[in-house]
Amino acid sequence: MEKKIEEKISALKGRCLMEPFDFTREELEALFCLGDDIIDHPQTYAHICDNKILATLFYEPSTRTRLSFETAMLRLGGRVIGFADPKASSVSKGETIGDTARIISGYADIIAMRHWVEGAPQAAAMKSSVPVINAGDGGHQHPTQTLADLMTIHRVKGKFSGLTIGMCGDLKYGRTVHSLLKAMSRYEDVKFVFIAPDELAMPRELLSELGDSVSWTETKSMEEAMPLLDVLYMTRVQQERFADQAQYERLKDSYILDREKMALGKADMMVLHPLPRVNEIAFDVDEDSRALYFDQAVNGMYIRMALIVALLGLKPGELCWEKTKKKPLTAPQEGKEMPCNNPKCVTNHDREVRPLARLADDGVWVCQYCDTVIE
Repeated sequence: MEKKIEEKISALKGRCLMEPFDFTREELEALFCLGDDIIDHPQTYAHICDNKILATLFYEPSTRTRLSFETAMLRLGGRVIGFADPKASSVSKGETIGDTARIISGYADIIAMRHWVEGAPQAAAMKSSVPVINAGDGGHQHPTQTLADLMTIHRVKGKFSGLTIGMCGDLKYGRTVHSLLKAMSRYEDVKFVFIAPDELAMPRELLSELGDSVSWTETKSMEEAMPLLDVLYMTRVQQERFADQAQYERLKDSYILDREKMALGKADMMVLHPLPRVNEIAFDVDEDSRALYFDQAVNGMYIRMALIVALLGLKPGELCWEKTKKKPLTAPQEGKEMPCNNPKCVTNHDREVRPLARLADDGVWVCQYCDTVIE
């Protein structure tokens, strides 16, 4: 089995990634196994990219994706060149995407490109002499986010088949849910529950494209859906997609995941979110071990490390497939929630910080953060 996985990884050498379907199901699963190995044995990979260079060409603002790619390469021992502002590049002088790709591929061993124009990374890949990774092209594709989503499900559930996945929020404009829906449609006995208002429902043309390969239902009620789900994928309502701001204001808080709703979910249900969040997940949900959106972001770095290693055709030696033991998913333990009356306390200045009290040695309740006695 291990040899078969290594063969699949070797088959990715020199390839480009424009969308998740560029790789077969088996190739993706081999990539997740490589990601596991990097997580469990980081020192094995610490210098695998010595003397290799990643170029990050970001024509559109990005925090997580750009820093995740750069951190991935640095953790592999490689170096990074590139730009985060197109005004600092020759595109401001009228240079074409193809010419930029030709030039940069002479400097770097692999390229990650984000662009606001749909299909721009594909145009770059056609002129580049090194592998190109699509780091997001407008509203079209964001394949490495989908890989991060799948990697997290793989790490926690250990499978993709037989899961019930809830998608909640902006299902009309959210490219992450569209990509995950397509990727998961490859697996057997996967059911989807779409939770959205009519105005943000999953596009019918996408469902028609997938045809009978997808089993799905729709509801407007989170409470109705929660007990059914193995995975809940939350999304923010994207203000930038609305021409009518009044409609955005009406819909932005359609669904808010909080402790009460989490209590309706299965003990091992996992919650994902591509981030950033706005109001759709209450901060107290973060304390629940089933809330895995921050793990998901870290897994994005690891799967990008695996992708760089695979596309460059690097061999770390004999892979070790011993896995770290997973922690069980559990609901949070309730603490003593008591408001602090100190106006300078962080609980009165940061809406994320939940006011908590602890019992002091003298038997009085004091604030967990500023030690003020709570009356």
